[in-house]
Amino acid sequence: MNNCLTITIILIVLSSMLSCSNGTRDRHANANETISISGAFALYPMVIQWSQDFKAKHPEVRFNISAGGAGKGIADVLSDMVDIGMVSRDVHPEEYEQGGYLINVANDAVVATFNANNPVADQILKRGMTKDEFISIFLKGKINRWNQLKGVQSDYDMHVYVRSDAAGAAETWAKFLEASQEDLLGIGVFGDPGQAQAIMRDPLSIGFSNLNYVYSLKDRKPQPNVMIIPIDWNNNGKVDAQESFYQNLDSLNQAIDDGRYPAPPARTLGLLFHGKPKSKMLISFLRYILSAEGQARLPENGYVSLNKKTVEQELAKIK
Repeated sequence: MNNCLTITIILIVLSSMLSCSNGTRDRHANANETISISGAFALYPMVIQWSQDFKAKHPEVRFNISAGGAGKGIADVLSDMVDIGMVSRDVHPEEYEQGGYLINVANDAVVATFNANNPVADQILKRGMTKDEFISIFLKGKINRWNQLKGVQSDYDMHVYVRSDAAGAAETWAKFLEASQEDLLGIGVFGDPGQAQAIMRDPLSIGFSNLNYVYSLKDRKPQPNVMIIPIDWNNNGKVDAQESFYQNLDSLNQAIDDGRYPAPPARTLGLLFHGKPKSKMLISFLRYILSAEGQARLPENGYVSLNKKTVEQELAKIK
């Protein structure tokens, strides 16, 4: 009996120790939660900022964030490789059919760019380009020299750069031209940083970029060696006062906000989930992004905040 009692006591003690050990491990596992995010280069800088702000309030949360293009972010989230896909283009019907659930979080735009050292830079800035001229450059390949633009005197080649990856910027620019990314003609470059660098290196270049890869957040002016091509919306062969708002990031963002720079190529940026988010931490992160504090972060980082009505609509999606 004594031996049986001894064995019983030992088993109880061991069971208690294992229970405590498992409880400690479970609490430790729950103490840290990782949110994984991939996708659009356009939204990457802002999501980094939001994650840092959120982590300051929730130090137990870890973030894994990578940029690889909107297409990759959508594929990653729909295959459950990440929790969130950063989106800078329209979500396609078949992506919704696979369970895509979109929360809009910001506004920005894609702009046409060229090198500041272009020999005819002054003429381009004065006349701008029409939508039809952009179509002839990026879709038809009919304009491949700068002097093919009316009023441009110097005879130089035109080097057209587009995106090689499945990109929101490329799809948005193509949508403005009433086409798809696959229709764009030019030298393919991977990623927003690569596209911006290609434009800055080549004096005869023309392309398109997201705002955050064109303007400096320090002085709010275009980066060295790059300029924005004004769009001649009324097709009168010159850039009128109401079409001239590219001098700095704030004036362009105001034009996006009030519709003078319409969508497309202006656009809404969003976060895509595989199904309606249920995780308390993900919902808390979204609520921060859509809060007054989270939205206030957008202008200082080069984006346009959502209006109050849109914020209310997006919050209703996660109730």
